[in-house]
Amino acid sequence: MRPIQRIRYALAVSALLLAGSLSGCGDGTGSAGPCVPSPNGTPVTAAPSSGTAAPGTRDLATNPEINSGYRSDMAAVRTTGYAVSTANSHATRAACEVLRAGGTAADALITAQTVLGLTEPQASGLGGGAFLLYYNAEDETVEAYDGRETAPAAATENYLRWISDTDRSEPRPDTRASGRSIGVPGVMRMLGTLHSDHGHTEWRELFDAAVGLADQGFEISPRLAGQIAESAPELARDPGTSEYFLNPDGSPKAAGTMLTNPALSKTLNTLATEGADALYTGPIAQDIVAATGTTTGGRTPGMLTAADLAGYRAEKRTPLCTDYREHEVCGMPGPSSGGITVAATLGILENFDIPALPPDRVDANGGVPRAEAAHLIAEAERLAYADRDKYVADPDYVPLPGNSPDTLVDPQYLRERAGLIDPARSMGTAQPGDFGPSAFGAGPQQPEHGTSHISVVDSYGNAAAMTTTVESAFGSFHMVDGFLLNNQLTDFAADPFAPDGAPVANRVEPGKRPRSSMSPTLVFERGDGSGPGALTHVVGSPGGSVIIQFVVKTLVGMLDWGLDPQQAVSAVSFGAANTPLTGVGGEHPAIDATADGAHDPLVTGLRERGHQVSVAPQTSGLSVLARDGDTGWVGGADPRREGEVLGDTR
Repeated sequence: MRPIQRIRYALAVSALLLAGSLSGCGDGTGSAGPCVPSPNGTPVTAAPSSGTAAPGTRDLATNPEINSGYRSDMAAVRTTGYAVSTANSHATRAACEVLRAGGTAADALITAQTVLGLTEPQASGLGGGAFLLYYNAEDETVEAYDGRETAPAAATENYLRWISDTDRSEPRPDTRASGRSIGVPGVMRMLGTLHSDHGHTEWRELFDAAVGLADQGFEISPRLAGQIAESAPELARDPGTSEYFLNPDGSPKAAGTMLTNPALSKTLNTLATEGADALYTGPIAQDIVAATGTTTGGRTPGMLTAADLAGYRAEKRTPLCTDYREHEVCGMPGPSSGGITVAATLGILENFDIPALPPDRVDANGGVPRAEAAHLIAEAERLAYADRDKYVADPDYVPLPGNSPDTLVDPQYLRERAGLIDPARSMGTAQPGDFGPSAFGAGPQQPEHGTSHISVVDSYGNAAAMTTTVESAFGSFHMVDGFLLNNQLTDFAADPFAPDGAPVANRVEPGKRPRSSMSPTLVFERGDGSGPGALTHVVGSPGGSVIIQFVVKTLVGMLDWGLDPQQAVSAVSFGAANTPLTGVGGEHPAIDATADGAHDPLVTGLRERGHQVSVAPQTSGLSVLARDGDTGWVGGADPRREGEVLGDTR
């Protein structure tokens, strides 16, 4: 981009990001103008009094993040050449401007991530990690990028369990808020690798939008304000988070408050000028090490070192691609369990006539799932999660059965697993598959929390699906140089041994990457064996361990039931991990959550089949794009968050 073009581009981005509100724009047609906000249904609002639970009372198994309402009757957004969907309007607009200026999906993704780290800091940022699937249209290949955090070299299997072998008390104030939870951040080195492989716009220009917002300020959104309020006691422990997110009297900053972040602006400018390595060596790296090792507020320090940062490498892995009916579905391999668990669930469901069980009363909000279908899908998920919980971990440390993910998604094996499902009765808790003697035991499922997701398709036909996270809301509550550090190591099993005494596959080890549920997904027409067919869908969601269920219900909605992306995203969220509990999203207008769902047909239908049903609001943040004709795209953003889809003029 020539200098004059860069100036015009930066001015355009700043104008768009600072103009207007986050909702209510558009012509009412559901068509997207050139990076101009389009109609998004009823604006998202702060959670109703019955939604957001008080700190410590929310059921993290089905509702890992705060409930922030539901935007009814959202319309799908149609574009002709490029499209982007993220969880925050600022990020969507900035990424869309990169695409309009001729950037690739890789370029737009980098800009979206830098903006999300500023405007949605509770979910992702420079101090976190990510998983990415990238489709290169020129050679028709799919690449999987692993930017997952790693444990420090000094971490032992009891690193999260107790302070030391001589002081067997829990890290203070708790494991998550101590320095022990902080892993080596991976997202920036991963994005640097991505840009080297697929970037077109100059690296430094991709930071302009975030720098402009950090300098000029942005308004705290209702969702961010709600999360600040819930996390205020923990934010008060760290001088940086306290000053940034709380008022001088300790009260949480409210929605509409203007935030600037000069420290992050400085960090972003350094990264823009010096490249991604500036986070891993030099002053920023030194600050990360110091923040991790702090004892301020009585916190137990972590053992992350400068050598841990300097030695971090983003990995390129082989994507996991499996057939589902007439489609090929590609997901992330380990250390994410998302690709394997989604593929296994779909492979089990392929043995049932799910297309014959579409939702009733389909409308803009996706209709109402039938109890028969929800039962089969939840049971398939239980079986898939059972294998995930026992066998899936960092593949560089723990081999999968048969030394390949193909073993867990083998069609014959999944046909046998499908035979364990009783159409009339829930199994409650499934047993993992038997692959002979195993050195590992099945540990308890770790609670996972907040994330964000970005879906992009550029005008060249490239596509990116990236799920990005700092783990819990606001990560470890350690703030450094304007950004938050992750608490990703709490995705490891805190207890390294199973009840039978066998080591848990997902236990802490030096340099290891914790298991994840992030499920960025690309869908293609089934190919001829030489490679994938045409790209048809770009899918992903935040939501902790429930991400897998959100992605499955959306894929089934589109691939089996013919819903458009917005209907599939908006539809009732439902599903199960490997416990007797089945979640049904009570935030959806079609679900009667009063009296614990006692009068709702879907809920009662599941309970009649033996499910223990929770109607707690579900907090997906799906961002979905689907092919519309030869060159067009249609997109959906989750009504449960503040996301938006934008693209070029139809």
